[in-house]
Amino acid sequence: MKIGVIGTGYVGLVTAVCLADLGHDVVGTDVVEDKIDKASRGISHIYEPGLEELLKANLKKGNLSFTADLDKAIQSSDVLFVSVNTPQKEDGSADMTFVESVSRTIADNLNDYKVVVEKSTVPVKTSMWIKKTITSCKKKDVDFDVASNPEFLREGSAVSDFLNPDRIIIGVETDKARDILVKIYEKFKDRILVTNIDTAEIIKHASNSYLALKISYINLIAELCEKTDADVNQVAKGMGFDPRIGSQFLKAGLGYGGSCFPKDIRALTKIGEDLGVNMNLLREADRVNLDRIDFFVEKTKKALWILKDKKVAVLGLAFKPETDDIREASSIKIIKRLLDEGSYLRLYDPRAMENMRKIFPEEPPQISYVKSPYEAVKEANALLIITEWDEFKELDLKKIKEVMDNPIIIDGRNVYDPSEVRELGFEYYSIGRQ
Repeated sequence: MKIGVIGTGYVGLVTAVCLADLGHDVVGTDVVEDKIDKASRGISHIYEPGLEELLKANLKKGNLSFTADLDKAIQSSDVLFVSVNTPQKEDGSADMTFVESVSRTIADNLNDYKVVVEKSTVPVKTSMWIKKTITSCKKKDVDFDVASNPEFLREGSAVSDFLNPDRIIIGVETDKARDILVKIYEKFKDRILVTNIDTAEIIKHASNSYLALKISYINLIAELCEKTDADVNQVAKGMGFDPRIGSQFLKAGLGYGGSCFPKDIRALTKIGEDLGVNMNLLREADRVNLDRIDFFVEKTKKALWILKDKKVAVLGLAFKPETDDIREASSIKIIKRLLDEGSYLRLYDPRAMENMRKIFPEEPPQISYVKSPYEAVKEANALLIITEWDEFKELDLKKIKEVMDNPIIIDGRNVYDPSEVRELGFEYYSIGRQ
């Protein structure tokens, strides 16, 4: 199958590489030529475990290529996966400018039958607009189909998620489009669900919003636990034993971030309200999530009293472990609040410091990026855990205590056992635990 992947961001690059690994002839294209140049040389512009190795392997096999020539990529492909950005607007809705632009370019280059597949997360009825745009703008009397194939890739395990999917959702209007997409995913035919396009479009938003609800719920319970002698980790464990609930996404902390959950819950809220549906449940879940920043900063103030001129070590900048992505990361909001208070910050993350520098340039002594956690905590008045990298779980806390001015840890991800840390002489604050 000759497949074109339009857009080589997080979703597009993983999709292109993994489709090639399934044996298809894939060309990836993007308007950002630096991405294309790096990908063509076997370099991934994002950090994703296993991706760069798979990229190099399929380039070597010859069934994967990249080009900045969008017209050529469209003309040479039988199936086009549209994986362009759909950024969030101020009202919570998705900005579909890039999707419309790609639709017009597809129309200009429609030289024979193609299936145009939505891979980006888009509002329900987007397929209708893609179809209308291509129909009204195409220069030749050529048939095409529009389909929806939402992605369910978790950053940090995206390659594994693609090659070992729990489900493949295919939304189509015609049997021809269905048969083509089923053939692409033939290896996973026992996990394919075929629906109409509206259903497929809603499944992605509905899935992410539900998971966001679970995260906000357990964080609400964490606040309740802190008012009592309850332990939110044990509460979550007890809940998770119930197969109707499950243990995933019941981890209290600083809430959700990244490019999916915040954007998708707000987008679904806007979609529902535009259709006359009361979406207060989702609005409240998002509010709980945003409140986690205030909650954590207040913990820090409780520990330090005055934040001005305090030296604070911040461990973890990415929105989650195993990625360099800082989009909607809790760290950004926390850093800004601490800088506004006049704190001196030393920041460390195994992967995300380069991206964070674009938002907060290094300006010693106010803000510094360091090479290790131990350098970050030297003479610090407090240590903040923002992202639960395994590296932080394995730190030598005795060594850390020796070099800190004040042995205070504010743990936003419940990385450590409270009794063990306190036995070492630390003043320790965590989430939903005494």
